[in-house]
Amino acid sequence: MAMHEPRIYDALGRPLRDLRISMTDRCNFRCSYCMPAEIFDSNFKFLPRKELLSFEEIHRLIQQFIAVAGIKKIRITGGEPLMRNDLSRFIEMVNQIEEINDIAMTTNGSLLRKHAKALKQAGLDRVTISLDSLNSELFEKINGRGVTVATVLDGIEAAQEAGLKVKMNMVVQRGVNENDILPMAKFFREKGIILRFIEFMDVGNSNGWKLDQVVSKKEIFSIINKEMPIEPIEANYKGEVATRYRYKGSNDEIGIISSVTDAFCSTCSRARLSADGKIYTCLFAFGGTDIRGPLREGATDKELQDIIVNTWQKRGDRYSEERLNNTDKREIKKIEMSHIGG
Repeated sequence: MAMHEPRIYDALGRPLRDLRISMTDRCNFRCSYCMPAEIFDSNFKFLPRKELLSFEEIHRLIQQFIAVAGIKKIRITGGEPLMRNDLSRFIEMVNQIEEINDIAMTTNGSLLRKHAKALKQAGLDRVTISLDSLNSELFEKINGRGVTVATVLDGIEAAQEAGLKVKMNMVVQRGVNENDILPMAKFFREKGIILRFIEFMDVGNSNGWKLDQVVSKKEIFSIINKEMPIEPIEANYKGEVATRYRYKGSNDEIGIISSVTDAFCSTCSRARLSADGKIYTCLFAFGGTDIRGPLREGATDKELQDIIVNTWQKRGDRYSEERLNNTDKREIKKIEMSHIGG
């Protein structure tokens, strides 16, 4: 896919190319590294409906991102995006925007059997599905809701049957699921699905950040390479978050996302729009820029565009690159990942 000519740059010279939109802060999983059950319990107050951007509001904001940055790709995130009612109607609205040529979604896969066909018909191109183990007992413990591996595998099958392109993500945590690296690699290679391993990272306030929980890119590479030799291949585009590899002698591909040991801040070109209408310029942001307020108070397109441009041009985030020097979990109030999407 050809990259568009960037139009606006941040303080470190990085263009704005991609937009990630969180549809909801709710999720039907309680994974310990994202929405641990002891915090996100029955007393936790999720966003009330009136605070969520409506489909029409998001649609209008997408058009402003297109106007200032020529955005062509949209990724829909959550929480779990399929917890948002009538999501296929929203996809259909986005699909009718001429400039958008790629609509993707990140999901835990558990609700795909029910929705995959409608999502594809509405214009969704691809899904990235999270699965951290093939061992159902372990996976049920990780997701905190007893959802089985079979449920997610059925979701993958439903997505493929519907004609959606599928990629997989696995967050690797030492002492939890590093023994699943090889079984996952073998399983998804046989299925012809690209699997990406993600270094565990401290997103939000939910987890005490400890480097000893990180299984590094180097280590993941070594575990796979010993059994099934792999070699690096070129990135699809500048700013791609995964380092790509292929199994030698084939075109079968895997990726490793090394946000901790080999950060990719210098090429990050992603803006995030939260479910309650704030623009975030980093996954590890301490705060966002409110665009819902001005939108609902009658701001013109030009005024909304100015908010986007000013927010991006002031951006100087490079949290992951700085983080290795700050692994003592300073008391900083960060935004939970479930709120702004991964």
